[in-house]
Amino acid sequence: MALKALWRRMTPLDRMLLCGLLGFALLLCVLVFRLPGGSRLVVERDDRIIYRAPLDRDRRMRLAGPLGETLAVIENGTVRVLASPCRHKVCIGMGRISRSGEWLACVPNHLLLRIEGGRSSAEDGYDLISR
Repeated sequence: MALKALWRRMTPLDRMLLCGLLGFALLLCVLVFRLPGGSRLVVERDDRIIYRAPLDRDRRMRLAGPLGETLAVIENGTVRVLASPCRHKVCIGMGRISRSGEWLACVPNHLLLRIEGGRSSAEDGYDLISR
């Protein structure tokens, strides 16, 4: 009922703007879900790769950082952080990742977990080069 009253009070331009924003949000959702599934996990600490693993085998990893060990797990082609010594546990709350380009970060522990692969090798290169 409240939405009907709100819709009647809107001007035609307000309605067009609202419909445009909803369409844009829907387009973003479609694009995100079209991302290819990844094939491997890459873990970086202080800009150095410290671990690589395929996503097709389940495993648990203890990743050392300045604060202590972060426990990450690969299950059913997805990666998530189970435990971390950081204060706010944002990395745990980020949930699971499985698509190419997705990442998890434990900033206080200097760890970055990202998914790679899932695309043809021609597309696996740089997407931007600057001088």
